[in-house]
Amino acid sequence: MKFIILALILLSQTVFAQTLSDSDSTRISEAFHLGNEISEKIWKNWSKAPFAILLITPETEFLINHPSPSKDFTETDKTLNGKVLWRKRSFNQNLLATFPAVGGVSTIVVGQAENTASKTSTPWAVTLLHEHFHQFQMSQPNYYDEVNGLNLSNGDNSGMWMLNYQFPYKDERVKGKFEELCKILADLIEAKKVSKEKLNEYLNARKDFQNLLKVNDYRYFSFQSWQEGVARYTEYQIAKSASKKYKPNAEFSALKDFSTYQNVADSIFKRIIDELKTLKLDEFQRTAFYPFGAGEALLLDKVNPKWKSRYNTERFYLEKYFEKN
Repeated sequence: MKFIILALILLSQTVFAQTLSDSDSTRISEAFHLGNEISEKIWKNWSKAPFAILLITPETEFLINHPSPSKDFTETDKTLNGKVLWRKRSFNQNLLATFPAVGGVSTIVVGQAENTASKTSTPWAVTLLHEHFHQFQMSQPNYYDEVNGLNLSNGDNSGMWMLNYQFPYKDERVKGKFEELCKILADLIEAKKVSKEKLNEYLNARKDFQNLLKVNDYRYFSFQSWQEGVARYTEYQIAKSASKKYKPNAEFSALKDFSTYQNVADSIFKRIIDELKTLKLDEFQRTAFYPFGAGEALLLDKVNPKWKSRYNTERFYLEKYFEKN
């Protein structure tokens, strides 16, 4: 009987994997390496933000680089930037989000490359830096107080209002003006030089769009453009910077689905431009603000390169940064 009980215990401990696969370990190691080498070149003090990850596999969740894991995790026999812990899977395995998922700490909750939109290793590693930028945003003083100060939650304390806010995506006037604005923005990004006159034309069109919106609707648009749009921009800047003098880990470069960071940068930039030129607000809905915010950040690089110094202190309204100090 004792032998049977022991066998059952051992079997229960091996029902699902307790160790990261080599490919997952290699991808995450590359993301840490990429962040260590490049983050400070893109954003000052970004390297000080937490970089905790919860990797979702079909049967197991692996917690990596987390400062205060909850008691439902067990340590594995593997190390990766510190201890690796595991528990049975509870999240959807194609999830990609950053929120206080474990121990109240902002954590990147992400499925494996093959189970997320990234599909292959290099875009997946860059996507982790997109999510790590959200950790940078959320780690700033007064971030949560200022988000609450937008008064957009309508009593929702779960944070789901960020996804479900009832923006007038299908309003024909709002839709038409926003799509027109996006096309103008794409042209300015692609232009070799942006004249003061062209910039003013864009800002006037932007103001016309703002005037169509109710106060809270404009706050929501601005918040999403500031938060998700600039994260998309940062994703591009990471890949672009990595395409120059950065050297990927040898194990990462050896993966069968490895692609160059130049290819990833080109793909992200093309996607931003293509979406700005063709998106339909009623179809894209909230995700329309990703290429828009990314596009405005790229335009700001042209017309006011010092705008980043104000990003974490003058929050949520990208138009402020067009005004030079």
